[in-house]
Amino acid sequence: MRVLIQLRSSQRTRSALASAAPAAGLAESLTPAAPGLIVDATYEPVEIPAPQAPEPGANPFALNQPMEFSFARSAVTHVVRGEIADATVSETISALMVSDPDVVGVFSDPVIESMVCPKQPVGNHKDVAKRLDVSYLENRGMDGRNVKLAIVDSGINKAHLESLGRKPKLDTGKSWNPPKVTGKPGRHPVDHGTMCAFDAGIAAPKATLLDYALLLAPPSGPKVMSGYLSDGVLGYSKLLRLIRDTAPGRRRMVVSNSWGMFSPSWDFPPGHPGNYSDNPAHPFNVIVASLERQGADILFAAGNCGRSPCIDGRCDFKRNQRAICGANSHPKVLSVGGIDTKRRLIGYSSRGPGRLAADKPDISSYTEFAGSRVYPGSDGGTSAACPVAAGVVAAVRSKYSAAKVPPAKLRGLIRKTAADLGEPGYDHDRGWGAINPRPLAEELAKVN
Repeated sequence: MRVLIQLRSSQRTRSALASAAPAAGLAESLTPAAPGLIVDATYEPVEIPAPQAPEPGANPFALNQPMEFSFARSAVTHVVRGEIADATVSETISALMVSDPDVVGVFSDPVIESMVCPKQPVGNHKDVAKRLDVSYLENRGMDGRNVKLAIVDSGINKAHLESLGRKPKLDTGKSWNPPKVTGKPGRHPVDHGTMCAFDAGIAAPKATLLDYALLLAPPSGPKVMSGYLSDGVLGYSKLLRLIRDTAPGRRRMVVSNSWGMFSPSWDFPPGHPGNYSDNPAHPFNVIVASLERQGADILFAAGNCGRSPCIDGRCDFKRNQRAICGANSHPKVLSVGGIDTKRRLIGYSSRGPGRLAADKPDISSYTEFAGSRVYPGSDGGTSAACPVAAGVVAAVRSKYSAAKVPPAKLRGLIRKTAADLGEPGYDHDRGWGAINPRPLAEELAKVN
């Protein structure tokens, strides 16, 4: 089983981190305590900021509360990744926790995969633009300019976008590949990430794309478009550093994630201290919250594990299990379900309640339309719905920095202005309804 090992800040940890080969140094110090552990000496140790309790005795990991984080040297922790033989997982973790005082926890490092489900299209990207009232946004200077829009996916092919008449701006210097991924940002194979970049560009054609090729991470993964959550932790640490290097009044970052975990068997069970799906203390769930606190708007696809035709064959959640889990259900993100251009629910769109927050998905967005020409059918799945919504967020961010409208406030306005679908009010199929840019822009105008 692949795992993340979280280490407290100690003299030993700091000495290893200051060496020429920090991962190798930490690996050497860990293995004597747990012979069954193989630490990945090529993985860059990732700094995890420390959640701060709002008052004495409070739980610092309660994600539903306003959160603050410490980046002080003595407070942060670091994670490395490794592997434990399935037959000795419990014994090896116990040995680590008992014999090594620097080990804070051992967490799952599940496989993560894309959430596409292309079918016959219902309309095209121009119909989506009409639904989003893109011309209204453009006339008010809301087109994504001066906004960093990170497509955390399988990589972007800029030439393909240009062949469709787009003129994408892509910052290769601020893009990122996981270790061992040799492709260049903007020059990856035409695939899922290129679809997501196209769909985000419907509402935000002037955004500056950041290409985070997360789903190309493993040297030999179980699927073509898959990765490991440990690389998500590493990628988010790069985004965190990038936004912290930006002056607070200039922070405009949107992060689109059309991926997730499809099977509970890839994780420790709920209630296990190393679990990801339900656990706010998992390092990835913590770093997501810290990135949002610094001013990033983060969106996740709800998933394709609903109840109707075209349910993703990888879905291994039982009917009574909550399929919107982990960061896809995080209180600090927008979880996006799928509707077509006629605002009909896509049957395979994962239903709530979510695990980390019950009221997921937050909203619905458009999918199953002809657009990027990456797949023979449509731009489908909640994979397409998420970047369409991310493009709307990037468009309005053109005028409103995170200092002026914090991410939490913007999420609230997006939910408030959504076009109600189905039964009045919130429901676990469609959230608060379809993302609705014109009333959103009108509400934001009142901020001035």
